[in-house]
Amino acid sequence: MSETLPLRPYQRAAIDAVYKAIGNGCTRPAVLLPTGSGKTVIFSHLGAEQHAHGKRTLVVAHTNELIKQAADKMRAVSPGLNVGIVKAERDEHQDADVIVASVQTLAVEKRRQAITGVGMVVVDECHHAAARTYREVLDHFGSFNGLPTVGFTATLHRQDGGLAEVWDEVVYKRDVLEMIADRHLVNVRGKAVRVAGLDLDSVKTRHGDLQDGQLAQALDESNAAPVVAEAYAEFASDRQGVVFVPTIATAKAMAEVMTARGICTAAVWGDMPKEERAATLKAYADGDIQVLTNAMVLTEGWDAPWASCAVIARPTKSPGLYVQMVGRVLRPWPGKRDALVLDVMGASTRHKLATLADLTEREVIVEDDESLAAAVLDDDPDAYPGLRAVAVDWQDISLFDESPVRWLRTQGGMWFIPAGGALYFLLPGDEPGAYRIRRSTPEEGIRAPSPDPEYPLEFAMQWAELYAQRAARHLAQRGAGWRQRPPSPKQLGWCRWKRIPVPQGATAGDVSDLQAVYDASLRLDPWARAA
Repeated sequence: MSETLPLRPYQRAAIDAVYKAIGNGCTRPAVLLPTGSGKTVIFSHLGAEQHAHGKRTLVVAHTNELIKQAADKMRAVSPGLNVGIVKAERDEHQDADVIVASVQTLAVEKRRQAITGVGMVVVDECHHAAARTYREVLDHFGSFNGLPTVGFTATLHRQDGGLAEVWDEVVYKRDVLEMIADRHLVNVRGKAVRVAGLDLDSVKTRHGDLQDGQLAQALDESNAAPVVAEAYAEFASDRQGVVFVPTIATAKAMAEVMTARGICTAAVWGDMPKEERAATLKAYADGDIQVLTNAMVLTEGWDAPWASCAVIARPTKSPGLYVQMVGRVLRPWPGKRDALVLDVMGASTRHKLATLADLTEREVIVEDDESLAAAVLDDDPDAYPGLRAVAVDWQDISLFDESPVRWLRTQGGMWFIPAGGALYFLLPGDEPGAYRIRRSTPEEGIRAPSPDPEYPLEFAMQWAELYAQRAARHLAQRGAGWRQRPPSPKQLGWCRWKRIPVPQGATAGDVSDLQAVYDASLRLDPWARAA
């Protein structure tokens, strides 16, 4: 089997639960994991394990963003897998170990008949699978006739829309609170943004939720946009964020008002010209745009882990939709301490709207400006080990500081891992949020691997950590036993020679870090400035 990034324990548990269920005759198991839990990592391992047994995996998704994201991440997690895309004009299934395909393309009989040798089907965002198109595709590949078919989603309500007829059983699920307690997601708090003239009672319900057109009209008539802009300026002025609204017109109007308030904001929508949309998203990733407004196109398949504020200016009765919207801002990022949700509300309403409490299956009441973790602990002080530390820790949390591997920073601010004479570090890639791995040694200087792919930050860190630990595991591990010993005379002599102050009581590990930072700053900082 080709090399694949290691799984987190809960990801391995999810895969094991899937195999156990299939072995017990459950051929259409579903897995319920919060947004940001690494579903694509699980897809990659399933694909690699199927490939090792001579079988191909078909991953079915419904948007271009989800398809590209899944393919890119699977290549990052398991570079040895041949991942092909089937959608529109692309037809890369012939030699692919894993095929990521658009359900709309597979709805064309000729396109799906060309794909053979599938041993497992994976459905991303499987809460859509009750739709007729999905059922036709799944039926073609044998999902209703014994072919193992696994669904993944952050929200699944089996009682709605015939989903119980598609998925046999939810075989593994993990609550968002467990993910927060383990620092895989950030803590989240909510604040109500009350718009005095917003009359949601006048908005009719269609298909179980507030009707978009009427909701947009109510927001416009109540002059909600300036209220949202003021709330953002007051509570989230230092955060990049995303605003969810019901219509394209509302998204554009909201962006204009927020920009006029001094918050650089741009709108994105479904049929926006491709080049314009790409340029807008890149400007957002570069920090040139602070806020994106959108007409419900960034609820799935959009990755911007640096974003830390979600404005729900599309009040909803659907817990599933609310989870998708808030989930966009829960991923960790260096320096990101928590997420803030601004819920736009009227003075009162007869509708039961989704709130932060709907992120978890636990019965909990979340007060205004209270974090989800704190609200749960108020009700159950012993809930989830590690949750209390999250609830009271308001310091910046860094992915690098949290890692068990020894990430350090040069004097110029570049993160690196010392591994003997070698240093491993990351450079920004061409795509927003992507990074490349570099290795520096005194003999060879700075070298790029071949091939030289770009990875999302999480995967770039994991591969760099893997390489560093192979080079010098005892030096790369933050918790290595030698680090607690007293510094050696050689270490202290070296520091005196370089005029590096050593704090009283410093351990061998502390002094080793001082040495590594001194050396890496000389080697990497001048190069980084020149680059």
